[in-house]
Amino acid sequence: MTLIDRNEMSRLMQGALAGLCGVIALLAPVVREFFVSEGLRWLYIFLLSSAISFSVTPVLIKLGVKWGLVDQPAERKVHEQPTPRVGGLAVYVGFASAVLVNSIFSGKMEAILVAGSLLLLVGIADDAWELPAWFKLSAQVLGAGFVMYEGTVLTLFPPGPLGNAINLFLTVLWIVGITNAFNFFDGMDGLAAGLSMLMAFFMGVVAYETNQPDLVWLAVAIIGASLGFFPYNFRFSKKPAFIFLGDGGATFLGFTLACLAVKGNWADNNPIVSFSNPLLIFGVLIYDMIHITVERIVTGKVGTIKGWIDYVGKDHLHHRLERLLGSKRASVDMIFALTTCLGMSAIVLRKADTAEAILLLAQAALIVIIFTILEQRGRHE
Repeated sequence: MTLIDRNEMSRLMQGALAGLCGVIALLAPVVREFFVSEGLRWLYIFLLSSAISFSVTPVLIKLGVKWGLVDQPAERKVHEQPTPRVGGLAVYVGFASAVLVNSIFSGKMEAILVAGSLLLLVGIADDAWELPAWFKLSAQVLGAGFVMYEGTVLTLFPPGPLGNAINLFLTVLWIVGITNAFNFFDGMDGLAAGLSMLMAFFMGVVAYETNQPDLVWLAVAIIGASLGFFPYNFRFSKKPAFIFLGDGGATFLGFTLACLAVKGNWADNNPIVSFSNPLLIFGVLIYDMIHITVERIVTGKVGTIKGWIDYVGKDHLHHRLERLLGSKRASVDMIFALTTCLGMSAIVLRKADTAEAILLLAQAALIVIIFTILEQRGRHE
């Protein structure tokens, strides 16, 4: 069913065994106490989450084939061989284990983890049985509602009946929108996992600068869990991926990242900076979501909300860049570069005054405009 021969599978399982040995060593109380006492808790979380994810992934490759959870090639997909799509479980186990072992539960993290677990299960079920789009969207709204009920809500508008209603609406829109936008990017080897590391990294840097240690640890846990999975999904030999995140993993990562952005405090007294930091870090996702929505409506591909939800096509940013650049790898690299550029702007933005913040946002907008013009010109040619 897959192109993984016995020798490759044997090497993968040997790597899993080595990773398991690392996990056992890290779970020893004396080891954890050493990292914490030395002020290296973040490093311990990173090592633990990455080691668990790295050791679990080969097992899931084997189980994915055995269980029939395999993504088959199709016209609307870019891969050319059957590939297991349960890698999100490895990322989830790595992240959740690091959170549980280190008791990172401040700031309503329990609700985020519970809701993320629900969406992971719904995504895995979708990979197995292709659930209706409305059902998946309903689960995402339910998950967003749960974390909001537990107190994770945007505070862009002042308290009051109208302000609270707008804040609740924008929170749902942000969480559900980013969750779906991130899932859309799970279309090329390494793309979604790499984006999760980059976005978590820039959120972690800003969280460190704003003295939010719990958010730093959560960001590091996402980076480690994604990094442990990454070598199996993005092979530097340019061979096809051993395993995909699947809808479960991509949905879980997108949802968790979106909730952490709501949970974080991105600036002390400057609402422009506080509002703009997450927009820059998640800028690639937002850009793609706006682009495909406008284009699908203008070209008549969709005419209703249901039509938009059900529509599946190869018109996302990574697809367009592949056609322009002639290479999947070049498309992924370009998206990583754009995300890094916008993320660095977010770091600089935090120390800017209002005028400088507006200039940085204008610069980011110009980068996206230039990017769009080149893309459209290349598509025309």
